[in-house]
Amino acid sequence: MEIIEKAPAKINLGLDVLYKRDDGYHELEMIMASIDLADRLTFTPIKDEKIIIETNSGFLPTDRKNNIFQAIEAMKKHYQFKGGAHVTLQKNIPVAAGLGGGSSDAAATFRGINRLYNLQADFEDLKQLSIPIGTDIPFCMEGKTALVTGLGEIVTPLSQALPQCWVVLVKPRVSVSTPRVFSKIDVDELGHPNITALKNAIENQDYNELTQHLGNSLETYTSAKFPVVQLIKEKMLQFGADAAVMSGSGPTVIALCDKHSRALHVANSLKGFCQEVYIVRTLNK
Repeated sequence: MEIIEKAPAKINLGLDVLYKRDDGYHELEMIMASIDLADRLTFTPIKDEKIIIETNSGFLPTDRKNNIFQAIEAMKKHYQFKGGAHVTLQKNIPVAAGLGGGSSDAAATFRGINRLYNLQADFEDLKQLSIPIGTDIPFCMEGKTALVTGLGEIVTPLSQALPQCWVVLVKPRVSVSTPRVFSKIDVDELGHPNITALKNAIENQDYNELTQHLGNSLETYTSAKFPVVQLIKEKMLQFGADAAVMSGSGPTVIALCDKHSRALHVANSLKGFCQEVYIVRTLNK
């Protein structure tokens, strides 16, 4: 038996860091959407209790440091099923890029192992199991354009999907550690995008209004450490993007374009500047 799951990347259209909580974590308010850049995971059962991960990426660990491994372990502990799993990961989403690749892989693993062993697991239970592994995973399990709050674990799908548009992704040759960013930021020094206005624009299907309210509290901090992030954003706008913003803690910058010809011009103009440039579509959900 073989189970195949896709793991779409996520983008942050808005990310606001509200305050630092008493537990040391940060309270967030975000608008997130899925795009059609995706990893592909294949699951096959094995008789012993091993977890074997194979991948085409040389950057990823294949042991307990991997979110896929952690997701399977969490499910084995909770559901007490016998047997292990062999997972083949075709990695297409850039690593450490602010696109939720590891979280989406874990979300796909929860879905895949549920199907592989016919666990009939409750969706809400799986989301709760996922939170200690990564707070983007509940969104990735849901997959719909959503308001995401708390640490990232409270996912409220919007009444409308993100208006269909083209997204240009550009990842420079730097990697950003999300935990490190959050350990260094001072909330009082951050900007705060209008997440409510962004949410309303999406639900009203007002693309022009949407482009006016993209924003990311972490962009100033990451750009100060890696000036290339701001440079990419400026070039995107210069070459005709309707709007541009850093996704997650970076370093990937996304640009929205309502026309494919414009997205193509933005992407081609940046290919000589960065190797990892993608044109993708938002998922209509």
